[in-house]
Amino acid sequence: MPNRTMCDVLDEMRVCVKNLNFSYILSLVDEAQVYAARMESKLYTIKDFEFLEKEIKRLEKKKVSLKKDAGEEESRWDL
Repeated sequence: MPNRTMCDVLDEMRVCVKNLNFSYILSLVDEAQVYAARMESKLYTIKDFEFLEKEIKRLEKKKVSLKKDAGEEESRWDL
């Protein structure tokens, strides 16, 4: 199903309630749970990347500081 979203699933659940036809509600609940788990996983992944970016910047600053303390010049090839 291309571009099916959590909102689509919730809309189908509303139709089930409106028509009092609960024959496929459990599959919709399962589908909603899968979408919610994927969203939650993606949020944690984004949070991990943001943390790693901050950590890289912190370590780069520390590297520059240590090089200055050691009396080395920073090369344009240093990362």
